[in-house]
Amino acid sequence: MTVPSRSVRVLLAEDNPDHAFFARRAFLTVYGPDLEMTTVGDGEEVLDFLNKRGAHERAEDPHLIVLDLRMPKKGGLEALAEIREQERWRHVPIVILSSSDRREDIEASYANGANSYVTKSATLTGLRLDLKDLAQFWLSVASLPDHA
Repeated sequence: MTVPSRSVRVLLAEDNPDHAFFARRAFLTVYGPDLEMTTVGDGEEVLDFLNKRGAHERAEDPHLIVLDLRMPKKGGLEALAEIREQERWRHVPIVILSSSDRREDIEASYANGANSYVTKSATLTGLRLDLKDLAQFWLSVASLPDHA
């Protein structure tokens, strides 16, 4: 792994606290202390964060967005479609992270502008490895755009 040359901001939308904990741990393990990860619990809060509404009025723009597919209030697909409607967010990579391996969910995610779709493993060990691989790819292999 190369040493990070800048801090990276990740917006994680995950309603399962255990999954959010393991995601944060995986991303920190891969990137180190220069990682800034904000976790929100539903699609409405994702949009509030990105549009700097309410408690998120001072939020800094993320370099990467990770969306759970099934969340309360507004699901990941709906949030994804709304994010991609806004010009300023079209360049930000969005990863769908879901326990669903249904072909329809995968196809709909890509059709709505997802950059990748990762199916969560059913086992805890598998989930940890999946999250580490996801973090490794997006933070160490891929080049992320600067924020808007």
